[in-house]
Amino acid sequence: MAQAAARCPALLIAAPASGQGKTTTVAALARLHTRRGLRVQVFKCGPDFLDPHWHQLASGQPVHQLDLWMNGEADCRQRLHAAAQSNDLILVEGVMGLFDGMPSAADLAQHFGVPVLAVVDASAMAGTFGALAFGLQHYRADMPWAGVLANRVGSERHAQMLRDGLRDSADWMGALMRVSHGEEPAGASKKGAALLPERHLGLVAAHELADSAQRLDAAADALAATPLGQMGPQDLQRWAVDFPAPDDLRPVPPLLAGRTVAVGRDAAFCFTYAANLQTLEQLGARVVCFSPLDDAALPECDAVWLPGGYPELHTDRIAANTGMKASLMAHVLQRKPLWAECGGMMALFESITHTDGITHPAWGLLPGHVRMQKRLAALGPQQLVVDGHTLRGHTFHYSTAQSDAPVVSRTSRPDEPVAADAGEALYRLGSIHASYFHAWFPSSPVAVAHLLGGVTA
Repeated sequence: MAQAAARCPALLIAAPASGQGKTTTVAALARLHTRRGLRVQVFKCGPDFLDPHWHQLASGQPVHQLDLWMNGEADCRQRLHAAAQSNDLILVEGVMGLFDGMPSAADLAQHFGVPVLAVVDASAMAGTFGALAFGLQHYRADMPWAGVLANRVGSERHAQMLRDGLRDSADWMGALMRVSHGEEPAGASKKGAALLPERHLGLVAAHELADSAQRLDAAADALAATPLGQMGPQDLQRWAVDFPAPDDLRPVPPLLAGRTVAVGRDAAFCFTYAANLQTLEQLGARVVCFSPLDDAALPECDAVWLPGGYPELHTDRIAANTGMKASLMAHVLQRKPLWAECGGMMALFESITHTDGITHPAWGLLPGHVRMQKRLAALGPQQLVVDGHTLRGHTFHYSTAQSDAPVVSRTSRPDEPVAADAGEALYRLGSIHASYFHAWFPSSPVAVAHLLGGVTA
């Protein structure tokens, strides 16, 4: 029997641009309604490892990505339908500005009929706030719309000026005042003690801050004073969406059955999608986590995944952990697979040079050197063909690598051919595969099994 559509209130929180306060608003809204006893499922539009840390802490549930290209429409449909069946509220955080990217957050909202709540940094505007809200709503025909929330507002008088600028007063979801909170961790931006602090790759992850829960509660308390925050379960029904039932998805073959995959997980290696871990389990793998920074050796395992993160902030500890270096070396000398993504790959090279010119030794399993830079080196969606199967994902890094390790393939942008002078290199040395490319494992579990030594079909 075919499944029926599932109905649930849902909002896609978007903005005119990055840095407007989307993440804080989503986390605050999730925290507020979770405290009230509602079950809230949060999604992040597009690739992002950092914002989901905050949303998971706020909602108490794993956070997954939604992207019409990286996931594909069928995967998005399945995740939204499943969420609607078991939750009281679905929140989707957009990416960049509402219409930025291909596909954009607007594409996702229109495809599934999810109302858009716009968050606008109104700190340096008055009447223009209304023009921005009107443009976001009407730039495309038939945009599902919930309203607009003003962020970083200076006073009650300022809030009233912003509200007066709206064409329709029903669009007003309230104002969040300027607020700061506490001391910031190493590497964080110095542009003010923001409620959720940032550094060069994005927000500081929630688990890095001792007071992350208090920060979320402060944000939720501020939102509770707005018309948006005062809405109860019945009020939220105005944004109820019927999510269509998914088609039957192809089951994931158990290509890693009986194998143990060790996943690096600590402050330096923290860029893991929850869906990637799920995919490993669906492939039949037993997943064990370890700390490349603190553990003296790998756990007993058949394969290792070193995800991305911030190795450049922990170079002294990486160099000092000679036990882990020896354990990784022993692993690859036994021809056991090691898949290293971005920061994981950086730690495998011989050294990392910071922007101040100081060079720090790394583990040296791959020949070559990494140099940090202040400018973004690469950003955007990418795909990688592995053993005839295509993995989708993205790239985002502030470093460059020089290496003599064999390059066996390169990534490419969507709908573009592989080129020798474009994309990210896939290095292979013995049983090591390494690249700046961040893979979305659900896009091709068979390719993942190939990288981690499973028997492909």
